[in-house]
Amino acid sequence: MNSPQQSVIFARDITRSLPMGKTVVHALRGVNMQVNKGEMVGIIGPSGSGKSTLLGIIGGLDKPTSGQISIDGVDISKMNEDQLTEIRNEKIGFIFQFFNLIPTLTAQENVALPIQFARHRQFSPDKRAKDLLKLLGLGDRTHHRPSELSGGQQQRVAIARALANNPPLLLCDEPTGNLDSESGELVMKTLHDIRREYGTTIVIVTHDAKLAGQADRVLTLIDGQINENTMVPA
Repeated sequence: MNSPQQSVIFARDITRSLPMGKTVVHALRGVNMQVNKGEMVGIIGPSGSGKSTLLGIIGGLDKPTSGQISIDGVDISKMNEDQLTEIRNEKIGFIFQFFNLIPTLTAQENVALPIQFARHRQFSPDKRAKDLLKLLGLGDRTHHRPSELSGGQQQRVAIARALANNPPLLLCDEPTGNLDSESGELVMKTLHDIRREYGTTIVIVTHDAKLAGQADRVLTLIDGQINENTMVPA
């Protein structure tokens, strides 16, 4: 493995143990992984394999029991919540299966929100939101609320929101899991376009091997350990 400074994600010997009554569940058992700038990596595995736990630790939503995790050259392993909030806002974009848009806000307002909370603001919130929605083919939907959009459109709004502060890393948790196949294909095309346009590093956690197969590499997580690291043929 290269050094943490050379990687967007650098994880060394990550463990996560969770107390369950009188027993302890070892959700992650010494995970090592490295993802470099501009890569798209798929993480697959059965239910209970530790995928969500690993994604939470990479995203600064949870802390490892032991080990080191660095994001874009910054060690986040022992950061406090305020520091993690800043990292999440500026270095990580999240895309979820169920979109997690605020229903009372328009598409433009949803996308602008992370910029308004950024400590080091790079963009004008409204202009950045309009530009991203236009880029993702939603320039005529800026004033629509989530209930007025299709599932695929809502997920593209969520992608625009994830890109609001131009983070180096996108974490996608089953990004097509709540969409029909046509909408899912459009979302995946959008992710590929974003990587090509911005050089964004993208990690996709999914149970769908076909979806993961669109990535450059696939990491298989079984019983809390990365079992396989496979290059996907071009």
